Amino acid sequence: MWLGNQTYLADFILEGLFDDSPAHLFLFGLTMVVFLVAVSGNTLTILLICVDHGLHTPMYFLLSQLSLMDLMHVSTTIPKMATNYLSGKKSISSVGCTTQHFLYLSLGGAECLLLALMSYDRYVAICHPLRYTVLMSRKVGLMMAVTSWLGASLNSLIHTVILMHFPFCGTRKIHHFYCEYPAVVKLVCGDVTLYETTVYICSIVLLLLPIILVSTSYGFILHSVIEMRSAGSKRNAFATCSSHLIVVSLWFGACIFSYMRPRSQRTPLQDKVGSVFYSIITPTLNPLIYTLRNKDVAKALRRVMRREVT
Repeated sequence: MWLGNQTYLADFILEGLFDDSPAHLFLFGLTMVVFLVAVSGNTLTILLICVDHGLHTPMYFLLSQLSLMDLMHVSTTIPKMATNYLSGKKSISSVGCTTQHFLYLSLGGAECLLLALMSYDRYVAICHPLRYTVLMSRKVGLMMAVTSWLGASLNSLIHTVILMHFPFCGTRKIHHFYCEYPAVVKLVCGDVTLYETTVYICSIVLLLLPIILVSTSYGFILHSVIEMRSAGSKRNAFATCSSHLIVVSLWFGACIFSYMRPRSQRTPLQDKVGSVFYSIITPTLNPLIYTLRNKDVAKALRRVMRREVT
């Protein structure tokens, strides 16, 4: 096993996001504020869905899983980055790097699958509203969540084990603020062309296939909306789908930018920018988008607040 080899157990060095300049100190503070907003927003969404009985539906159960993934995603990367910056240390143990790689890849893959399955939920709600409780029962919603978690975790486990079995060269300095695949694979000694091709194919499966499912679902939704005679029904349908579409666009856009580009076109700065967007910005915006644009969530929040006051 690779853990038995001291070469593999040597620490990695994380370059981080910021230096000691005043401008970067301000950006670090801003990042921590965004992190707190992400943690607070996603935690509030999860608690709200658990507490309010009006939100105990498959749709909001899936939304709670999305918020849990976002909460875990920011907690996997930002605390370590902040700890290294404040302490002046830049190291991360081999076990820590392996764990971080597994978690971020699992959560990212799970979110891709879950967002695709959530589009099916919207398709059923709009195109087959009378059969919604049958086609989207609690059991179906639970199966969707389990499939997302287990499928992505298995994919991440395989890639993490393979990557961490490779020997690493030089100072083991990762030009990133966490152990993300594109930055770590650059440290590998030897030819990794076959492995990179495999990862690229898996990225296509986890990104393009969900996008196809989302596009197909919304194609049917658009067709149904066009055939609606009531302007009010059309507005309700667009309001129901707009939040999910915004989240899907933000998430898949950032992931495609980070993982679908050839290695020759990658730079450390571009990798960092893409990672900041989908690992910090998107998890922060998701609960805000769903809360501000979803009347049911807003009403549930007001009900809970009134209950606490009285």
